[in-house]
Amino acid sequence: MQNPFVYGEVVPLSAFADRVAELDRLVADLAAGQKIFLISPRRYGKSSLVRRALAAMAKQGALTVEVTVSSYSSYVAFLEGYARAIVSAETRWDRARTWLREVIRSARAEVHYSPDASPLGSISVSFPNVRSERDQSRLAQEVFALPSRLAEARRRKVVVALDEFQGIAGFDGGSVEHALRAAVQHQREVGYIFAGSEPSLMERMLGPKRPFYKAGPVIRLDKIPADEFSAFIDARFARSGIRSESGLGAAIVELAGNLPYDVQRLAHETWDEVRADGRRRATLDDLHLALRRLLTEQQMMFEALWQRLKAAQRGVLRAVVLEEGRGLLSVEVRERHRLGGASTVQYALGALVRDDLIGREGDRYVVVDSLLREWVARRTF
Repeated sequence: MQNPFVYGEVVPLSAFADRVAELDRLVADLAAGQKIFLISPRRYGKSSLVRRALAAMAKQGALTVEVTVSSYSSYVAFLEGYARAIVSAETRWDRARTWLREVIRSARAEVHYSPDASPLGSISVSFPNVRSERDQSRLAQEVFALPSRLAEARRRKVVVALDEFQGIAGFDGGSVEHALRAAVQHQREVGYIFAGSEPSLMERMLGPKRPFYKAGPVIRLDKIPADEFSAFIDARFARSGIRSESGLGAAIVELAGNLPYDVQRLAHETWDEVRADGRRRATLDDLHLALRRLLTEQQMMFEALWQRLKAAQRGVLRAVVLEEGRGLLSVEVRERHRLGGASTVQYALGALVRDDLIGREGDRYVVVDSLLREWVARRTF
């Protein structure tokens, strides 16, 4: 029997929880050729939602393209990956190669093909003679125009998803934003999703002095309602032939901080505990066994992380856990945890946020990884 809970990868349709309103809005805006900004903290299921939206648009006949910006180490590598993704939307290798070489005039495009299980095979694209910033700028104009050219050539709507979009900030300063905005604002036949998992960076990119200011609608992902998520977990257990103890779904959601990734992880591991014993009923004891096993498996990694932190950061991280992220600058909390002055605490909080160990959630700080939170609470002093 296959485990019904999925984590560590894009969640398939069968294991996808909720997000009905967000998905409907995404699909409607993409069908209208909108440029949508999807902002979400990590572990909220952003990439899975994007994949669902692309699948829905493909069913409507659109050509879909997905690129993870943060995967590329340089601006040119990103342009090569973007071009490869666009031409891969073609259905024939020879036509894709010819089409790209006709469209890219500023640089010599080297296009290579190797057969695999997909209809088009595997395509690689490179621009070896692009070296200077001027070369990059001219190439970017042509590459960013490719979705519109594809829509025109195929007479179909095109949808482009640029995941981890905040990664473009590392490419050649703000010129990338200007070039991309200049291209997409005229492409009415192309819908875009600019999705980012670092909310503070994404919000700055949409500010009044940045190129993408008021460029399109903004969707900010919130947590799935806890009661709906709990019911989803219990239903998935039942559908797989395992009856869950009353309150198990709610306990998983609470222990995982209601983060989709962490909820799926805890549910997955709890399901494995039950199946390993050949039982048909999942209990709260199974959940805690799974949690203890996960903490043991992650022990070395968390210890290494803890050792890298400065003493002040360790103290503040423990305070975030034990005080549930509230009142960290107050005299009472600082004295209780021996944190030092308010400025020291503020500096440590900033460092922990920059390292993506904690984040803001309303009026409090939260540990991003629920397993790290439990490890700090149980195994540090």
